[in-house]
Amino acid sequence: MFASASAIPNVQNEVRDCHARKPAAFYLAGDSTTAAQSAGGGGWGIGFLKTLVNGATGIDFGHNGATTVSFVAGADWPSVLDAVSRSKVDFVPYVTIQFGHNDQKAAANISIDQFTTNLKNMASQVIAAGGTPILVTSLSRRNYNSSGLITEDLAPQRAATIAAATSMNVSYIDLNAASIKYLNSIGSAKADTYNLVATDRTHLNAAGSVVFGTMVSWLLETTISEGKDISGYTQANRTILDAVKAGAYILPTV
Repeated sequence: MFASASAIPNVQNEVRDCHARKPAAFYLAGDSTTAAQSAGGGGWGIGFLKTLVNGATGIDFGHNGATTVSFVAGADWPSVLDAVSRSKVDFVPYVTIQFGHNDQKAAANISIDQFTTNLKNMASQVIAAGGTPILVTSLSRRNYNSSGLITEDLAPQRAATIAAATSMNVSYIDLNAASIKYLNSIGSAKADTYNLVATDRTHLNAAGSVVFGTMVSWLLETTISEGKDISGYTQANRTILDAVKAGAYILPTV
């Protein structure tokens, strides 16, 4: 079948218009720093999902203790891919992929090369299922050194995540760098108010989830090529967003 050159732009415009009318669906894959607040963990996921508007939907698939190996080997990853496949008719599905906290532990026995390959495989599978993968560098822990600055103990995982995204030509948001910058600005005492429990400087309480979920919303809107399409479906609280952007401490009421 032959189509004239003059007809092709019209078809492309129709496809784009159809795509634009579909609301976004966000499926969050990750470890406990993405997961919902619980006795064993809590991350930014629920705080981000609270920003969704205009018919957008989402599910936090974050799993406490997960690595790029265990998440795929268990039921979590098939559930993410199934959600993408089922929703793509009515939504534009995005999958955020954030791992590193547990992959770096010696007991996991996951090298940086394997970690990078695992992220690339996950991104490829999202694309094959009909979704758009967005890699996310790890949320920073809130441990400070003697100079009063964050200990950057996830730097190798951050670099590997960026390398995986770049090699796949997919988008990534640098949550690690953004969270470090914010935490360095507010200092240790205020950062501790986001702890899930008093001595837990990895996981977030509900207020912390809102702060860093807002940060994720901001990064998605402003730092990736898909941001223009995403911006209509995530709307952060302006007061919280302004504080995050300015590096000013805020403790949302939740």
